[in-house]
Amino acid sequence: MRAFLLFLSHQESFKNFILRFKIFRRIARRFVAGETLDDAIRAAREANLQGIKASLDLLGENTLTREDAVRAAEDILGMLDRIRAEKVDCNISVKLTQLGLDLDTDFCRQNLLRIVRRAAELGNFIRVDMEDSNYTERTLDVVLQTHREAGNVGTVIQAYLYRSEKDVRLLVENGVGIRLCKGAYLEPATVAFKKKRDTDANYVELMKLLLQSGLYHGIATHDEAMIAATKQFARAQDLSGDRFEFQMLYGIRRDLQQQLAAEGYNMRVYIPYGMRWYPYFMRRLAERPANLLFILRNLFRE
Repeated sequence: MRAFLLFLSHQESFKNFILRFKIFRRIARRFVAGETLDDAIRAAREANLQGIKASLDLLGENTLTREDAVRAAEDILGMLDRIRAEKVDCNISVKLTQLGLDLDTDFCRQNLLRIVRRAAELGNFIRVDMEDSNYTERTLDVVLQTHREAGNVGTVIQAYLYRSEKDVRLLVENGVGIRLCKGAYLEPATVAFKKKRDTDANYVELMKLLLQSGLYHGIATHDEAMIAATKQFARAQDLSGDRFEFQMLYGIRRDLQQQLAAEGYNMRVYIPYGMRWYPYFMRRLAERPANLLFILRNLFRE
C-alpha cells in the first residue's frame, strides 16, 4: 500500500481525479496549511500562540526550467521579508530541486546562497530538506559549500539510510545543524533499512551523536518511543530542553506538540503550503494508511 501511494504521488492525472471529491480536499487541509502565504503565516502565528515555533515550506520540487527555479527563489525571499514584517517565530525549509538542482548544481547553489544570505540579514535561518537518496550526495555538497561561504544553513538526515551515520559525522565536523527524521521516500534495500526496528535503532544512535555534538539540532519525530529515548538521553547528558528542539509535521499529533512545549522543550512545527501540495499529501498518506481508509469509507458520500 505504501509503495502504491508513493507511486501515485508522481501521477498528476490521479491528482485531477481526486480533486473531484471534497473529502480529499478536506484531508489535505489537515496536512497542508493552505495554498497561499497568508494561510501559512496564519498557521505559524497560531503555533506561536501555543509556544511552538514554525518552519514554512513552499511546496514544489523538480522544477523544469531556470525561470521556474528563479521564481521559486524569489518567492522564498519574499517569505523571509513577510516573516520579518509579521514578527512570527518562524524559519524556512527549502528543497534543492525546487531551486534547480536537476538543471545545474552551481545554478542551484547560487539560488540557495542568495536565500541564505538574505535570511542572515533578517536574523532568520534556512533548512535544506533532504529528498530521495538519488539527491543525498549532491544536497550535502551544496549545503556544505553554502555553509562555508555564508553559514546560517542546515539540512536533514534520514535515519533509514545506511549512509546516515557517516553523513551526520561529516556535517557535525563542519558545524552544520541537522534535522533528524526517519525518512518518507520509497528506497531500495540496497540503500535503506526496510524494517522499522532497524530504522528506529539507527535513529536513536544518530540522535545521541547529535545531542553530544554541542550544536543545536532538530529531533523530528511523532514516535513517542523516539521522543522518550531523546528525553532520557538528554537527562543523562544533563542537557536542558533549550539545547535542541523537537519537530513535528503540521496536522500530526498536535496534542503531543503542545505537551512538549508545555514541558519546556523547544518545539517546532513544519508548515507546508502552496499550490503544489499533491506529492507532499500523498507521502503523508503513505506514512499513515489509516487516513486512506477513512477517505475510502467516505469517498462516495460526497
